Amino acid sequence: MKRVQMLVESLDGPSALVRREDDAPQPGPGEVLVAVRAAGCNFFDTLITRGQYQVKPPLPFAPGAELAGDIVAVGAGVTGFKVGDRVAGLAEYGAFASHIVLPTERVFRMPDEMSYDVAAAMGIVYQTSYFALRYRADLQPGETLLVHAAAGGVGLAAVQIGRALGATVIGTAGSDDKLALAREHGAQHTFTYRDDAWKDAVLELTGGKGADVIYDPVGGDAFDLSTKCIAFSGRLLVIGFAGGRIPTLAMNRVLLKNFSVVGLHWGAYFKHDPALIARAQQELFDLWREQRIMPLVSSTHPLTDAAQALADLGGRQTVGKVVLHP
Repeated sequence: MKRVQMLVESLDGPSALVRREDDAPQPGPGEVLVAVRAAGCNFFDTLITRGQYQVKPPLPFAPGAELAGDIVAVGAGVTGFKVGDRVAGLAEYGAFASHIVLPTERVFRMPDEMSYDVAAAMGIVYQTSYFALRYRADLQPGETLLVHAAAGGVGLAAVQIGRALGATVIGTAGSDDKLALAREHGAQHTFTYRDDAWKDAVLELTGGKGADVIYDPVGGDAFDLSTKCIAFSGRLLVIGFAGGRIPTLAMNRVLLKNFSVVGLHWGAYFKHDPALIARAQQELFDLWREQRIMPLVSSTHPLTDAAQALADLGGRQTVGKVVLHP
């Protein structure tokens, strides 16, 4: 059995990805071999190709952390899975390939009626947003949630999950088309973040109180202004730094407004609490069955077009999820 991968052989960005073919690996004890049918693309995939992400695999490696496919081989001692099972997978990297070996704690049996594209698109973005809102911020029904980059992968997931959890959702984005998309997926109010007026708009909308929870995958100026429109006892979620600048914070503002700055490195839960990841995945599948969340697959590409797909993603030319087909 042969395996095709899109490999990073030098840390020169997505354009340096190259197609390579070799023998498919065999699963070891506690592992399964998955034939990948769909792989999701994320902003951090652009970073990992440059060596700018916290995960730094040895060269060469395939990017990609979200996938869905079929189990084609099982290792010794595997229980609960068999050849032929349709599964969603959450990898550290390596999903931009026709086959991938994963430990069983990183695969989850998909609902029968769920497509491979939807399962791959749900992946890490929905896990990240669910962990952030449900477990880290403890978002409550009736609270106000502000989501930055609300038309992106994690942003749209946060909008949908926020509504599912009973919050009033405000979204920011960089264009009218993206604001409209955020509204289509559940944001009740939207503002452009191309200028600073959104901060005052959030305060006006909330009667001067501010947002109870702010979901920030952007960093930079978005983070700075968020500290000025967060509610007393609010929770400011640090999800990422897509804006390019890692912000700093005047801690007197945290003290005076009594708000919390809450980080989330979702992948660390595989080490510290993998059972919580499994629980979150089942709860997300349940929300999908209830039609309360629905990943948006905006485009699909052949696996060999991974470089262009990541370039579009890094250039903010995409909305929702971009999915690759091996």
